[in-house]
Parts: sequence; C-alpha cells; structure tokens
Amino acid sequence: MTDIARRSLLLSGLGLGALGVLSACGGSDSSSSSTPAASGSAGAGTITIWVDSDRAPVLKSVAAQFKKDVGVTVNLVVKDNSKIVPDFITQVPTGKGPDAIICAHDRLGTLVKNGVVAPLELGDTTDQYQDIAIKAFTYQDKIYGVPYSTENLALIRNTKLAPSAVTSWDAMIAAGRKSGAKYPVLVGMDSVQAASPYNLYPFQASFNAPVFKIGADGAYDGTTLGMGDAAGASFATWLAAQQKAKTLNINISNDIAKTSFVSGQSPFFISGPWNLADIKAKNIPYAIEAIPAAGPQAATPFVGVQGFAMSSKSKNTVATQKLIVEYIGNADIQYKLFEAGQRPPANKEAFEKAKSDKDVAAYGAVGAKGVPMPAVPAMDSVWTDWGNAEAAILSGKSADPAAAWQKMVTGLQAKIK
Repeated sequence: MTDIARRSLLLSGLGLGALGVLSACGGSDSSSSSTPAASGSAGAGTITIWVDSDRAPVLKSVAAQFKKDVGVTVNLVVKDNSKIVPDFITQVPTGKGPDAIICAHDRLGTLVKNGVVAPLELGDTTDQYQDIAIKAFTYQDKIYGVPYSTENLALIRNTKLAPSAVTSWDAMIAAGRKSGAKYPVLVGMDSVQAASPYNLYPFQASFNAPVFKIGADGAYDGTTLGMGDAAGASFATWLAAQQKAKTLNINISNDIAKTSFVSGQSPFFISGPWNLADIKAKNIPYAIEAIPAAGPQAATPFVGVQGFAMSSKSKNTVATQKLIVEYIGNADIQYKLFEAGQRPPANKEAFEKAKSDKDVAAYGAVGAKGVPMPAVPAMDSVWTDWGNAEAAILSGKSADPAAAWQKMVTGLQAKIK
C-alpha cells in the first residue's frame, strides 16, 4: 500500500491543543480488544489506528511526530490485514472500535452501508492525489478516505522472447506462438471452479461489458449489472474461442503462471507488481506495458486503492482527521509508505519521486487508464457466480457460452436488486 498524501485540512482553528495528552499504549492485535485505547474510548488525548505490519514502522515515526507537535498520543494496533475490516464493522457500533483503519477502497460501500465510517474533508488537498485514487475513495459523492497507494494489473513482456510491444490480443497471441515458447500468454486462474474475474476483467472490459453500469459521472450503479446483453455475449463467445484455441487454460493457477513465466515458458504474463521480485531474481528481461485489448474498446484493468478511513464513532474526530489528512497525507510520508510496499503512490508529488523506478512509472501509467474496483456492497455477491460462469466456459462445459453467461447475469441481477 502506498500513498495518502493529504495535508492541511483547515483544522488550524479547531483547538487541538485542548485535546490533552494521555500516556502511550502498545500496539498488538491481541491487546486491541482489551485496552481502553484500542476500544477508541480512551479519552480526548489518544487516537487508535488499526494498521498492518508492513505499514506500522513508517506510521510509528508519524505517531511520534504527531505526539510532539499536537500533544495527542497515537496508539497503533497491528492487526492481520484480513481481520481489520470485519472486526471494525463488528466493533464500531458497540463503541469499541478504533478511530481509524487502514483499508482497501473496495470495502468502502460495505463500510458506509454499515454506518461505521465518516466522510473526510480534504479541501484543496484533493487535487494533490491521483484522480483515480480520489475517485476510488468517493462514495455517493462523499470522500471517505485518504488514499496512499494504487495497484493494478499490466502486461509483463519477456523482451528476449518477444522483442516488440503488442497492441491487440491477436497480435500478442501471434507473437507468443512465433516465440516458440510453451504458452503464448499466461493468465493465472484462482481455481478451476472460479476462473479469475479479476485477471480476466481487462479483456471483458474491452468488449464494453463492465461488471456494473457506469453513470456519466463515472460512478458504478450497484443495482444494475453491465455485463449482460450483446456485449457480455461477445465476451463469453470470445472466452469459449480461447478455450478451444488453448490460449487460456483453466488449469493454469496464479502460481503456475508465475513459475512458467520466470522459467521462460511464455513471453507474456498478465500480472501485478507483486510478482516482479521473482521475475528479477531469475534475470528475466522484461517490459511493463498496457494490456492489449481483445474487443473493440481499451482493456482497462481494475485498480485497487489503499488508504485510511475514519470511524463514524471516533471521539477524536478533529485530531484523527488532522493525523490522516495532514500527517499521513504528507508527500514525504507517502513516499516512505511506497518504500515499504512498492506500490505506486496515490499522492502526485510522491508518485513523481517514485516513478524514477521504471516499474512504478509503468504500472502507474497503466493504472491511470484503469477503473476503480467497484466499492458497492453488491460486489460481494457477484464474484462467485461470475467466476463460476467463466470457469464453465473455459472448461468447455458450456454448450452455449452466450446463453450460459446471460443466465448468470440474470441470476445475479435478481440477487442484487
């Protein structure tokens, strides 16, 4: 996770000095449910934030500076990433949650629906972030988080096996076959039952079949699926054609895809930055580029954005917002968070510094043209049926792929209404 560059929040006249000071508290998952600080009710002089272990070292220095400048103690509670949002939703209504959490933007709709997060006032600092990062943390026209990093898929090309860039799926497959490698392209699957709606989404989007309808303002309509009708049928038909041509393989897991690429068995790999360390370790010469379209539109990957959100039950809203927006949102801190996680910063100034790394620059460029992962609550209901439909097609089990796809869409539409 990377940036959250939010600075001066117009909090100067709000009397932070009157918040007082309490003693510092430790930060561990096990202590978070038993200490007053971890419950978020320790008093006006303490803020509690739930964070993951990777970001904690950077935030410790931020907490120390905040205590020195403002006189408010920041209690960092390190929790398993997978538990932060579920525990937050459970504890906030009881008054036992923290003042803020680190989280991915795609949980935003669920957090808002449960009434556990409060909007933030970013003021004129809003334009200091990548547009897509602000868009991701905006829900029903309100900003609920300070973003600090972005993350997305791109095409990784083995420049030895495929010396030239490709701009379409067909051109990529032709180059892959010409290379003589075992696989023309590698797209990892989550399982043979679930395929991978996330990894396959850029291609689906290129057929103009977004998971949800998108309004003129760019926001998702969480009540209406957009991947049905003729566009969805075209994508389903294309998937079936790839199964027959053996260009997409339901048995290629994400791990197999990575292992195959780093062993030189394919010139092309659809992947995020999380696999770069293994690619570099094998000295594979590579370039990071836009994902080639399979349909008539651009292949736009989902973009995940990480940030910090404030509890709707925080008893220290002024201090919490100041910490998140002005301190954690500072460009220097955003850059340090980038160093800790190696994901492109959401803060523009931090990104400009980070993009001296060509990989960060390349992923950032692809992500800038992507679309935020839907944050609507209905998204939780979509993944399983969506993936099952893809898996059935890629397994050759759908006699009529277009009809099977539409059946999936019709069933899902009934679920989310």
